[in-house]
This record gives sequence, C-alpha cells and structure tokens, in this order.
Amino acid sequence: MTLDERGTATAAGTPGTSAAATNPAHDPRLTNADLAPLRTRTWRTYNYVAFWMSDVHSVGGYVTAGSLFALGLAAWQVFVALIVGIGLVYLLCNLVARPSQESGTPYPVVCRASFGVLGANVPAIIRGLIAVAWYGIQTYLASQSVVVVLLKLWPSLGAMAAPDSGIAGLSGLGWIAFLAMWALQAAVFWRGMEAIRRFIDFCGPAVYVVMFALAGYLLYRSNWDVDLNLSATSVTGWAAVPVMLGAVALVVSYFSGPMLNYGDFARYAVSFSAVRRGNLIGLPVNFLVFALLVVVTSAATLPVYGELITDPVETVAHLDSTTAVVLGALTFMIATIGINIVANFVSPAFDFSNVAPTRISWRTGGMIAAVASVLITPWNLYSSPEVIHYTLDTLGAFIGPLYGVLIADYYLVSKRRIDVDALYTLSPDGRYHYRRGYNPVAIAVTVVGATAAMLLVLLGSADAAAYSWFVGAVLAFVLHAVLSRSRARAAA
Repeated sequence: MTLDERGTATAAGTPGTSAAATNPAHDPRLTNADLAPLRTRTWRTYNYVAFWMSDVHSVGGYVTAGSLFALGLAAWQVFVALIVGIGLVYLLCNLVARPSQESGTPYPVVCRASFGVLGANVPAIIRGLIAVAWYGIQTYLASQSVVVVLLKLWPSLGAMAAPDSGIAGLSGLGWIAFLAMWALQAAVFWRGMEAIRRFIDFCGPAVYVVMFALAGYLLYRSNWDVDLNLSATSVTGWAAVPVMLGAVALVVSYFSGPMLNYGDFARYAVSFSAVRRGNLIGLPVNFLVFALLVVVTSAATLPVYGELITDPVETVAHLDSTTAVVLGALTFMIATIGINIVANFVSPAFDFSNVAPTRISWRTGGMIAAVASVLITPWNLYSSPEVIHYTLDTLGAFIGPLYGVLIADYYLVSKRRIDVDALYTLSPDGRYHYRRGYNPVAIAVTVVGATAAMLLVLLGSADAAAYSWFVGAVLAFVLHAVLSRSRARAAA
C-alpha cells in the first residue's frame, strides 16, 4: 500500500485502515499488534487539545516558563518569548504529525522510511533514552506535590523531608512520594491507550480551575498591585533581543521531546484536520492563556510572600487553607502524571518495542523506561534554573537531528509518499532496505548534527547552547536533503 501526496491510499482499502496486523507479507521481526498500521482512528480535535493542555499545564511547563525570569527579562519579554516559541512548536508539530497520521504508523516505524527498516532503531533508541530522562524528571516534579500534601497534613513528617534523611540526593519522604507516583503512573499506562486518552481528557482542563483560582487569590492578596519587573538584573533595548531569542529556543527545546514522536498520537486521528485544529487550540491559543497566568501568578508571589516563586507547588504550599493546599497540589500532580504518561511513557514503549517486536511488547517497552527512570536520579537534572537549561540544551542536541532527518526525507526526498508495506519487510528489494537495512546517509547525518549541537552545548556560551536543537535540526535537514538527492542521482 502506498500513500500519495494527498494521504489517500493508492491500493485497495481506505485511509486509516490496514490488514497489516494479520498480513503474512509483513515480517514478524518488524511488527506486532502495537507497531502495525491502525485499522481504525478514534481521536478527534478535543483529544489533541487535551493532550497539549496536559503538556503545557504540567509542573514542568510552569517551572520552565518561570525559569525564564532568571535570564533577566521583564515579564512582558518573557510573555512574548513564550508565545513566539509556542508558535514555532505548533508549526513543527504539524509537519511531523502528517506522515504518521497518513500511514497510521507510530514514530519508530515512520523512521524506517528515512533510516532503513533496521536503521530506525537508532532514532528509536535515542528517543527512548531521552524519554526515560524526561519521565524521571516529570515523575519527580509530580512527587513534589505529594510531599507538599503530606507535610501539610502531617507536619511531623518534616524530619523525613530533610535532605540528609535519604540517599542519592533525595530525602526519605521524597523517595516515598517518588515511588508512589512511579507506581500510579505505571498502573494507568498498563490499562492501555484508551484509558490514557480518557485520563488526559480530564487532566489538562482541571489545572485551569486551580490556576485561575490561584491567580485571582494572589492578585486579591496583593491589592491588585503587581510589579511585572521581577528579575534582579535586567536587559533592555537591543541587548534584550538575543536573550529573548534564547528564551524562544528554550521553549522549543522543552517541547522537542513530545514534538519529535508526536506521530505516536497523530496516527490515532480521524483526519489530519483534527490534528491541526487540536494543535492550534492546544498550543498557541491555550499557551497564550497559560503564559498570562504564569506571568501574573509568579509576579504576584513577590508582594504577597516577599519572594519570587516560580514553582506552582511551592506557591500552593504557602496558602493558609489546608484544603486549598491539598486540592491544588493534587491537581498539579494529576496534570503532570497525564503528560508524563503520554509524552514519556508511550514514546519509549513504541521505541523499545520497535527494537525487538517479537520479544518486547508495548507494555514491556514502557516498563523498561519506567525502571530506567529511577536509576538516573532525575531530581538532580532539574534542581535549578541553570541545570534546567543545561538539561534541555543537551536533550535538544540529540532530538534536533532526528527531527531534521525525518522532515527532510518525507517532504523533500520522498515527496510525501510512503510505501507502508515496505516499512514491514526485510527483503533486499524493499524500498527502505537501503544497505542491509540501514540508510548510511541518515545515520551519518544524525551523528554530524548531534556532534555539532553537543559541541555548542559543551564549548559554547550558555546563550549559544540554547540553540542546540535548532543547530542539530537545520544541519541534519540540509545535509540529508542534499546527500540523499545526490545519492539518488548517482544511482540513476
């Protein structure tokens, strides 16, 4: 089956349906029930709006947005950077969603068209390992909500919250909360994609209730007198431009993970229009409201509590009402769990399953990621604004080249044509067999792009490192397009 430029099936069948799950022509070493093209599609516009609401409204999204104040920008400059950055994310997500939505296949399978049917394991493993890091980080951030609730209800647990009460840099109470969140997320994931969809449909909107209430309460307590100039040091005039551009780059890096494997979710859409509408409402529109709430809420903490607080859980902890603290913290916890499951559990589940479909199921792949997320001690990766930026820059350095190769191959090299059946064959005559199942061009380009981006992170200034995703993506995009076309001309 081949998809033409309009995404319609040129062989028997209709878009979004496939007999691949039982097709004997598909090599069992390349497929299982989770990796095969979907038979039916059920996700509509609201499901994608809720997906992005959960992602944007997580504690990680709030903390990342709040950390931009440390760059010396005024509140309005932070706001502008957030909106420009999310606008780019919207456009980039639409680009990466189309091949999976049209073919009905997840991200690692789509990568077989550019990397080769076996070479796709390279981007799958890289993305899977990155998801492990993010899964651990988001689990840790969600667990901090649990700590807040426990201390509010039982202040006597304060001794267990002391840093020296635990191991590996996390307190004893922190370990209890972290493992509790770990187990809860695993339970939701184990129930399957439909249960996950229903969970995130609730999570994102629920946070808005708390966010609006929190912002209104703080504005009332501050007598509506809020100074939006929050940074101890400030940059003005033309000097602010490069700092704002760096903030824009940081926003893109934050979303680069779910953006890269967005095809894992776009494949479930009833139409590409549903994806595009969901992205529009869930990203620029939703993020506009969220950015306003983050700016106002963060600014209001200064006159109310005498310090700038950019962590929503910590802000909630300052409330006088125990009930309000518990409800607020639990809401942020639930929202963070929602995006963690969809962005950082589902992705490695597909990615690791792609490595050995006959031995690693979707559920097994997800549990591999969950166990690994504990071993990396994620609380040490998100401990301060400086560490946050370094973590995002490093992850972006590896994600950017993978994105660049996929987009260049689909839109420029293949002209938006995917031979779906060829994605599941190890025949040397297969369209995506390349050289023993690997496309040397795509792999070499990825190495070059990632190396260049990491050199920027390690050797460049902090401002330059923020562009690691862009450097890797653009370099890989250009090199893959040029080298692939040159190779095609030579072969002809």
